[in-house]
Amino acid sequence: METIALRMNLHPGQAAEYKRRHDEIWPELAYVLKQAGVSDYSIFLDEETHHLFAVLKRSENHGMDDIPENEVVRRWWDFMADIMETNADNSPVEIPLTKVFHLP
Repeated sequence: METIALRMNLHPGQAAEYKRRHDEIWPELAYVLKQAGVSDYSIFLDEETHHLFAVLKRSENHGMDDIPENEVVRRWWDFMADIMETNADNSPVEIPLTKVFHLP
């Protein structure tokens, strides 16, 4: 298992809506993520900067590289595009984070 982290950007004033949508995550989206080898996925919000910090584990033979081609994922991106920073295809702008410390 590999742990990765990334940063995304939420539009100001959208924290409650972002949480509400994730509290009601589509079962088919959760299935796609799990099938791609994703587990133990958490997202944290820095309320001062509106940065979202995502931390997840992925299996050694994960299929995360194929996730952007999935129709369910693309619908989710479209659904979320109005409340967060996105690329031209509505995928969230994701900045990979570098691990600098770990306490096992």
